[in-house]
Formats: sequence, structure tokens, C-alpha cells
Amino acid sequence: MESRILQLISALRASGVRVSLAESAEAFSAVDLMGIQDREHFRLSLRATLIKDLKDIPTFDKLFPLFFGSGQPPMMGGNPSDEMTPEEAQMLAEALRQFAESLRQRMERLMSGEQLSRAELEALSQLVGLNQADNLNYQNWMAQRMMRALAFPEVQKAMKELMEQLAQMGMSRERVEQIREMIRQNMQGMQEQIQQFAGQRLAENMSERPRGENIDNLMNRPFHALSDEDKKLLQREVKKLAAMLRTRIALRQKRMKSGQLDPKATIRASLKYHGVPMEIKHKDRVKKPKIVVVCDVSTSMRFCSELMLSFLFALHGQVRKTHAFAFIDHLESISEDFSGSNADEAIASVLWRMPSGHYNTDLGWALNDFQNEYMDTLNSGTTLLIVGDGRNNYNDPRLDIFSTMTRRATRTIWLNPEPEHLWHGDSDMQKYAPLCNHVLKVSNLRELAEAVDELLAG
Repeated sequence: MESRILQLISALRASGVRVSLAESAEAFSAVDLMGIQDREHFRLSLRATLIKDLKDIPTFDKLFPLFFGSGQPPMMGGNPSDEMTPEEAQMLAEALRQFAESLRQRMERLMSGEQLSRAELEALSQLVGLNQADNLNYQNWMAQRMMRALAFPEVQKAMKELMEQLAQMGMSRERVEQIREMIRQNMQGMQEQIQQFAGQRLAENMSERPRGENIDNLMNRPFHALSDEDKKLLQREVKKLAAMLRTRIALRQKRMKSGQLDPKATIRASLKYHGVPMEIKHKDRVKKPKIVVVCDVSTSMRFCSELMLSFLFALHGQVRKTHAFAFIDHLESISEDFSGSNADEAIASVLWRMPSGHYNTDLGWALNDFQNEYMDTLNSGTTLLIVGDGRNNYNDPRLDIFSTMTRRATRTIWLNPEPEHLWHGDSDMQKYAPLCNHVLKVSNLRELAEAVDELLAG
């Protein structure tokens, strides 16, 4: 219990609540006096000793249940077939056979009301990067990522199909509704379990985070796990990284300036030396690429795309020409915004025109806009760069247009912050990826900087 109280105090401090050593000692004294048997008295004793400003009470009320929760959300146990007639149980078994094994197992688990084990939750948290996050504002976002990793959207769709199949097979409406309601409650229970675990882990991470975390750690921190203060630090770091990359790329281009050996020109030049090749000739070689970049600036991709645009602005001297576009549910050319000398103002202008919100990302429609107005920006000397997670919200991905774009470009590189094991649900990455020359994971600033270096090295 003492360790949990210390974690709560550390998390309060990480959230900006001032808690002195004396107040921490008073909290332990109050707990000794009031005891822990009555949960409400325990909560009030901690709040009275640790919180001295009214504005900090909501922070305490949010953190306390994450460290001293009231147990796991309830799920309905049992097996639906226990109450069914043999004929109904046979219908359910027959209807389930049409689904893939992994999907069928998840559906049967939901129907039986089996909760996720601690080991499964730990594995999920590792998979989606929850262990590296320490901001409670991302509780819902991380919970959604965990449910996506469990293929929750696909399970929901499959459950709907199962109910329709059972009705078509002749199961009574009352029995179908009974199964539907039980599944709905179990799905809600599992969502609440994941939500509660995500909040607890974030709060624990906050309590363990060292003060004044160095920039190297932040560069390895996933974009979705960054606080607003972290983002400000990394925005300043991008300029330093871009300066280092600019020097490295310029040196690389200088060393490669001579290009490939030109045998014909060397032989012609040797004639004045009676055939002795005294002057070595090289073919001219274009080092600076021409780039067409299409950035997803929706909520989930906004910061990654913002950093990518900052890199391209800072490295414009190492690029022949850049055509830049941004999209959420439609495409806009943003090249004109970057014609000035202030990158921050240019990016702010783009993000102001295209505010994030709770509306659907539609890359397919953005590709349609590109085909109608900007296809001539692509040619055999162009690198096509896509920055996005490939999530189309089940809209048409317009693979026909994307295929045409990749054929017109010299090469196509896709930068995606999501690992391959999350490419399902509303993600169309498994369809886009085969059409690309390279798909690079850029979930943090270090990976993004390495991707930019590789892009300009090509």
C-alpha cells in the first residue's frame, strides 16, 4: 500500500500538482490514523493532505481510482449454449464454422464472458507502445490501439453477421436477442477492462518518469505517447537534426560529385595523348532528388506530418524541387506556404487551414483530387513520398490511382508510424504496401530522421 501511495504522489507531481515532502508525510500519517478499510475515508484522507488548491482536485480524482481501483469491470460468465435446446446449440456451432479460427476463438471468448488475463494485457501494452507513454490524455487513444490490436472492429462486424446468420437459420428472435445482449455487455466489459488497464499503466508510468527527461529518450518515444511539452521540445530538436543532416547530405553529395566513369569520353580524351588515358572522364550525375510529398494531417498523423514538413523545409537546399500536399478528407496543395523563409509560420498556416477534428480521413478521395489536378508533378525523376497510416475508414482506397502514381514516379516511399501487425481494420496498408518501393516505420523522431536521411541518400 505504501508503494502505491508513493506512486500516486509521483503521478500527481508529474501532472503539475505541487506536493511537498511534508505533505507526503502528512498523507501517511492520515492513512495510519484513518485506516484503509473504508475506501471513501481513505480517499478523502489522501486528498485532504495532498491537495491544497481547488484546481488540482480533478487531477487527484482522475488519478486516485487508477492506483486504487474498485476491481475489474463485470462480464457475464457462462456459455450461451447452456440454456439452448440441442437444435439451437447446433445452429450456433454451424454458424461459427464460417469464420476463421482466430476470429472464431475471440467470438467464443466474448460469448463466454472470459476476461483478458494480466499476461495478455501486458503483451498488448508492449505491442502498442503503452509502456512508453505517460500522459493520461492518451488513455482513450491507447485503449483504442489495444482494442485494434485485438481485431475488435472485425469481431464486432463478425458478431453482427453471426446474429443475421442465426436468424436466417431459424433461431427464435428472443434467443437471438438474448445472445446479442449478452455479447454487447461482454464487449463493453472488455472495453472497460482495457480502458482501466491503460489508465493504470499510464499513471504508473507517470510516477516513474524521471524529471527533466533528456532529449535522447524523447526521440525514442512514440509520437502518440508525447505530451504537449514533449512535442515543443522535439519541434526545436528537429531544427538541430535538420542542420546535421544538411551537412551530412552535402558532404555525401560532394564526395559523389564525379559520378560514374564514362569510358567513351575517357577514350576520346586520350587521343591527344596517343591513346594513353591521361584524363579520366565521368558522367554527369544528378544528386538532388525531386520530391512529391503527400501528408496526412488528421488527428492521429498530425504531429508526425508536421515534423516531416519541418525536415523538408530545412533541407530544401538538398532537393531540386518539392511539391507538397496535405489531406484529411480532401487534398490541398501547400507548396506555396513554403515559399517564404519561416518554416514555423508556413506549417502553422497549413494546420490552421486544415484543422483536426472528429471526421473521417479519406485518402482515396485525396488521391482522386491528385489525379484531377496534380498528376503532372510526377515523372521519371520524381520520388513520391507518402506520410500516413493508411487508414481510410473503410472508404475506397483508390488503388487504381495510387498504382498510376507509383508507375509515373521513379520510386515510392511510404512513411507509416504504425507497425505491420496493426495493419488491419480500417487500414488499407496491406493493399498499398506492395505498390511501394519501401515502407518505413517512423513511430518516433529518431526513426523519422533516419528515414529522411535514407530518402535523400537515394
